[in-house]
Amino acid sequence: MKQLLSFVRKEFLQVLRDPKTLLMLFGLPVIQIVLFGFALTNELKNANIVVVDNAKDYASEQIINKIEGSKFFSVKKTLMTPSQINDAFKEGTIKLAVVFPANFYTDLLHLGTAPIQVIADASDPNTAVSLSGYISTIVADYQTNLSKDMAVPYSIRPEVRMLYNPDLKGAPNFVPGVMAMVLLLVCVMMTSVSIVREKELGTMEILLVSPVKPLMVIVAKAIPYLLLSLVNLAAILLLSVYALDLPIKGSLLLLVGESTLLIITALSLGLLISTITSSQQSAMFASMMGMMLPTMLLSGYMFPIENMPIVLQVLSNIVPAKWYYIIVKSVMLKGLGFAFIWKETLILVGMTIFFLIIALRNFKIRLE
Repeated sequence: MKQLLSFVRKEFLQVLRDPKTLLMLFGLPVIQIVLFGFALTNELKNANIVVVDNAKDYASEQIINKIEGSKFFSVKKTLMTPSQINDAFKEGTIKLAVVFPANFYTDLLHLGTAPIQVIADASDPNTAVSLSGYISTIVADYQTNLSKDMAVPYSIRPEVRMLYNPDLKGAPNFVPGVMAMVLLLVCVMMTSVSIVREKELGTMEILLVSPVKPLMVIVAKAIPYLLLSLVNLAAILLLSVYALDLPIKGSLLLLVGESTLLIITALSLGLLISTITSSQQSAMFASMMGMMLPTMLLSGYMFPIENMPIVLQVLSNIVPAKWYYIIVKSVMLKGLGFAFIWKETLILVGMTIFFLIIALRNFKIRLE
């Protein structure tokens, strides 16, 4: 019994002295609870929409006021022409547009019925269906209140139109997210582990004293993972086009170029992780937990970022997958060119340079 207690005491001391183990035991559950608790929600709130009020009458103003008063929507601007709506959807600044025809209230009173056009961005089908349903509910509520005061029942017909994904397939939503997750995880994890493995085996010092410069050693280790990731990308695109019937509407060359940029960003991040970790286990933990959870929760792939608290919305800006997810949806689903994604591209380039600078500053050419 005394020996058993001694071993138990030793294990306790070993755990308490290891910050990485403490982080895994206590920090990870807290982080997961906080992230899942705030980000994991099916309710949409404060979705950016626009309104085109060609009627400017009593009924349209009443419905617009109801929409603005709802917690589900944030009316950003009022547009006047269909081309402006199309540009707003291409820029990715809105999720939905509501169009009131001219003489809306007059038609409602004299004809007993009037349409409202609802245009949604169906590249995310779940969000499009939910937002369209919210609009229909608001219109139905107004229609019920209007009928109470009138002798003749009136009918307002929302005419819903889904852009970019009219059949509301799931593939256009999850394929960009899967691309971001696969490319990030493979590149970050493999790069960080491969370099740390050399440290553990004692072969890194041999490589560093060889005629090859240390930077070239790192580049030589990164190139295989770059090529493997391009193979992964090709497989995903082929499956998307031929198995999932998801055509690439934009430039294939642009899509491959942007994906290569994300791969380089991930390789730079993996190099950074390798310079601050000393074992394969810690590198694996940092890569998996540091990439998987943010990619799943804070990239907009699974849950709309607009639904999250401001703190998490700000935090999502440092997740590379968020910007790549926007790029892929813009090029692959909407058929847009570089003029619409240059900001996201510039952010990924900036992240890559930042990761490389920090990693090279921390990289030790002498092993202690």
